Amino acid sequence: MRKTKSKGKKLLLSAICFMLGVTLGGGVAAGEGTSYNYSFWGETVEAPAAYQATELYTGSDLGVGPLKEPSDLHVSSDQRIYVLDSGNNRVIVLNNRFTDAVTITSFDHDGVEDTFSNPQGLFVTDQNHVIIADTGNNRIVHLDQDFRLVKVIGAPESDLLQANFQFQPVRVVMDNAQRLYVMSTGVFDGFMEFNAEGVFTSFIGANRVKIDPIDYFWKRISTQAQRSQMIMYTPTEFTNLDIDNEGFIYATNGDQWGDNIKKLNAQGNDILRRTGYFNPQGDINYTVDAGPSRLIDIEVSDSEMYSVLDSKRGRIFTYNGDGHLMYIFGGIGNLLGEFKTPTAIERVGDDFIVLDKALGEITLFRTTAYGRTLNEAVRSYYSGDEEKAFELFNETINMNANLEFAYSGIGKALLRQGDYKEAMSYFDRSMDLANYSKSFLLYRKELLRDYFGTIMTLLVVIVVTFMGARIYRKSVRRKRGVSA
Repeated sequence: MRKTKSKGKKLLLSAICFMLGVTLGGGVAAGEGTSYNYSFWGETVEAPAAYQATELYTGSDLGVGPLKEPSDLHVSSDQRIYVLDSGNNRVIVLNNRFTDAVTITSFDHDGVEDTFSNPQGLFVTDQNHVIIADTGNNRIVHLDQDFRLVKVIGAPESDLLQANFQFQPVRVVMDNAQRLYVMSTGVFDGFMEFNAEGVFTSFIGANRVKIDPIDYFWKRISTQAQRSQMIMYTPTEFTNLDIDNEGFIYATNGDQWGDNIKKLNAQGNDILRRTGYFNPQGDINYTVDAGPSRLIDIEVSDSEMYSVLDSKRGRIFTYNGDGHLMYIFGGIGNLLGEFKTPTAIERVGDDFIVLDKALGEITLFRTTAYGRTLNEAVRSYYSGDEEKAFELFNETINMNANLEFAYSGIGKALLRQGDYKEAMSYFDRSMDLANYSKSFLLYRKELLRDYFGTIMTLLVVIVVTFMGARIYRKSVRRKRGVSA
């Protein structure tokens, strides 16, 4: 009897785990070591590789000696690669073929040679000005295209900051108006904004506090002494940021159970579109032991595409502007294309480079035919070239019939072209109910417009026939009455 009950409990537990989409073991419940994506129903489905690792570079390969705990990468508009070699307190500049290395270890500061101390963040403007978060020296260093000092931004003074505030910048970006947005360790109020003169002005984009309702209830009924022993709720810190050509800030944060990717406008409001099957967040299927993805870097491309790096599993997730997951690649391990401690990602043209902090290595990923086709399909739709988008999305589903959002892409292209009936079939295939309804309404309107003359003619004929029949019946009745 006891064995039967025990067996029943195990079956019940297994059923619960199956419904929750997780497993009780270690590892990841989705796509370990393979290319994959997620269906509308949250199931892991196989997918062709969009990117493949082709080269691996160490400091010795670059001709600059071993890299020591490098922390950041940036690729400039002219395709030069900047590597922040934090442990060696230097910046390495390469061309897009990873040759002709130039090393920046110091700069002239009012006639005195100045150096970096454990820098953690790097950004390069369109004019090739280099902005460095010089963390160990508690400052931001701005160098021009010739690596000459433009200005140094030290610890700010403001009523918005606490008296014991310590300025430890770790990531930085600059917009077209030369405003700086700085991520500083221990700051929970959002990114620090500095104007073009380097003066701190405000915070932007603070994460909302997540409160457990049960803990909140106990706090409400507890004494002051008891509340002082409870956990204090503070907003989640950001983990990285990037900025697009229009000045929108894309950011990742450490919130593992909420929106861990944001797109901030000038007011600091999150305007990221989340109309995909699932909110952009990395892996949606995972084990209880491993937990959700921890996103530590974000890279913004053209056409509103963006990619995020999961430090927990070493994977790169790329989304289109609507929040649809396009492809996944990477992993943790010892093979080419896998990492030990991935810390930064960047695009070089249509390829990717990933920085491994622990190993001091840079891995180059090149697009496959599938990846190139999907990228171009998204770009074509974004630029309004419906015919090309239609062709490319069709090529994409020929290579990967499991990519459901590609059917929606075809449907949107057909919708823009005015082929509402055909668009409906593709939206139905992709479970895009909102666009299916839109296509249906437009198709119905089109039918009514095309057949309006015929419909009205039939209505007039029916009405005239009905009225004529009534008149005829009345006439017959009157004649019969007269006869009687």
